[in-house]
Amino acid sequence: MESSLKSMSPPASPTSKPAPSLLRASLRRWFDSNSLLPSDQQDIDRIDWLRVIPFILMHAACLGVLWVGVSEIAVFVACALYLLRMFAITAFYHRYFSHRSFKTSRVVQFGFALLGSASVQRGPLWWAGHHRNHHAHSDKPKDTHSPRQSGFIRSHMGWFLTRRNFLLRKDQVRDWLIYPELVFLDRFDTLVPILLAFSLYGLGIFLEAYYPAMGTNGFQMLVWGFFVSTVVLYHATFTVNSIAHVWGSRRYETQDDSRNNALLALITLGEGWHNNHHHYPGTVRQGFFWWEFDPTYWMLKIMALMGLVWDLRPLPEAWRQRDRLGPGRQHSTIHQSSGSRSGRRDDA
Repeated sequence: MESSLKSMSPPASPTSKPAPSLLRASLRRWFDSNSLLPSDQQDIDRIDWLRVIPFILMHAACLGVLWVGVSEIAVFVACALYLLRMFAITAFYHRYFSHRSFKTSRVVQFGFALLGSASVQRGPLWWAGHHRNHHAHSDKPKDTHSPRQSGFIRSHMGWFLTRRNFLLRKDQVRDWLIYPELVFLDRFDTLVPILLAFSLYGLGIFLEAYYPAMGTNGFQMLVWGFFVSTVVLYHATFTVNSIAHVWGSRRYETQDDSRNNALLALITLGEGWHNNHHHYPGTVRQGFFWWEFDPTYWMLKIMALMGLVWDLRPLPEAWRQRDRLGPGRQHSTIHQSSGSRSGRRDDA
């Protein structure tokens, strides 16, 4: 009889344990991007405002220059970190991890993935996955950062603050998932930026103690070297998604709104030749002619001479001349149809 009563008892509810608070789970996600939330599949295209907080704080911290002042060494460190991290983004996050336009060793691969992570633009796999999706659906409804589809502001900085785009697109980067060190950097993508911030604060304290004539300190170095440098780096990088699909000239007939913009090429170390890039994404260079400023390509050529990278994929001469627009059509406006052929080739 007792055994019969036991068999009739309802099974223990799998939800009998108290669920962790949504706020606690959301905060944990700031440090572990693998943390999933019950709301991840709800309103996935709306801005996740809790995730906006760190982004706003990064910008607000730049106002610290009003209190910490300025010194030559602080500005120098800010500029140096801007250039170093921009090169890591353009050469490795973009041309290597996204498009595999050259080869390198596992050590160099990890080193520049580490440096790219310091840019606070998420991990290399997340970055490459979303960029590959962009090329697969450029300026079409599935393009998550298209000014044509979602407006200028969202294409510039709103798209990556949604629940949909927080997640890693594993289907786009299966070729990189075999490297556990890259998966680790992607999962704990705030670790390297936090270490950089503390290191800059420590550098400022050291210089204040041993080289007081430099006129810097921990907080000044933190504000200029980390916050100011990173926020400028943010928006310079973001312009390629927004401005480079709105303003500039079009040399090639592509099925998107990509533009060549010399000013953007200047601040992004060569990424501004965006119409060139969408015409033939697989090449290591984006300045297709000698007069097009592309220092990322020049630095990769130097690294190739040093044996650090190799098999740089060139631009075939036939593709340099293919699908070129006439002079009268090179300044077409946004949303204008750009033809029926993409002229793209990307083996990534």
